[in-house]
Amino acid sequence: MKAALRAGLSRGFIELRHGLADFQEWAFNILVIAVLVLVLFFQRNTTVDGTTLPLAALTLPSLAGMMIAYGGFLAMSSALAYDREDGTLLRAKATPNGIVGYLVSRIVYTAATALITLVIMLVAGRIIVDELSPDWLTLAWLIPLGLASVLPWGAIIGARTKSSASSTGLTFLILGGLVGISGIFYPVTAMPGWLQGVAQVFPMYWLGHGTRAALLPDAAAAAEPGGEWRLWEAAGVIGVWAVLGLLVAPAVLRRMARRESGSSMQASKQRIMSRGY
Repeated sequence: MKAALRAGLSRGFIELRHGLADFQEWAFNILVIAVLVLVLFFQRNTTVDGTTLPLAALTLPSLAGMMIAYGGFLAMSSALAYDREDGTLLRAKATPNGIVGYLVSRIVYTAATALITLVIMLVAGRIIVDELSPDWLTLAWLIPLGLASVLPWGAIIGARTKSSASSTGLTFLILGGLVGISGIFYPVTAMPGWLQGVAQVFPMYWLGHGTRAALLPDAAAAAEPGGEWRLWEAAGVIGVWAVLGLLVAPAVLRRMARRESGSSMQASKQRIMSRGY
């Protein structure tokens, strides 16, 4: 098991090094960041009700929370589903503890990529937003806990869907719905009370809340439900999702690994060819 963990860590960092050198690997992320910065540009002159802050100042930390969720959930689900189709998981299964090594490498690569993307977006957004006052201690626990709350669920989606296309589609559907109700692009207090309650069940809202608390002055809490930062609640909800994911994911992944075979991989290839990919 230790050898598998070491091999997974080594493979994860090797893949990260190769990925950083490949522009195509980052083209989509750069495009997304450019679009989000454009949104901030158009929000810079709109003031949030009850505060003196521009809407862009509230949106930038919220986007940081959203990127943690997207970077962990979407990247993990898509990669795992794709690796099932091209035989990577089948080859990993053929070696002792190969699935463990594969998952460790994928976690390393996904988490590192999400973190780098987050830093790039914050640096780019800082050009437009001047009101940030970072609390590095809060960010130090929020980011890894946030990734831990979404990575296992991304793996579950990738393991349960039949193809990379269906995995990506389902992931976008889930995340798009959560973004719409979690106050990412506008204060959640503008929504009906019952919808605010629904949003606060999921980690997306609390990741946005936590990053706002970590990056904005205390006066910005006026735009939050209750008018204050609730970091203990954020840690609790995000932590519960992380624990549940870590409990459920291993069983789902073991079941997926048992089903992997040459015939299942061939069936996946036939589906891809029938779609004309």
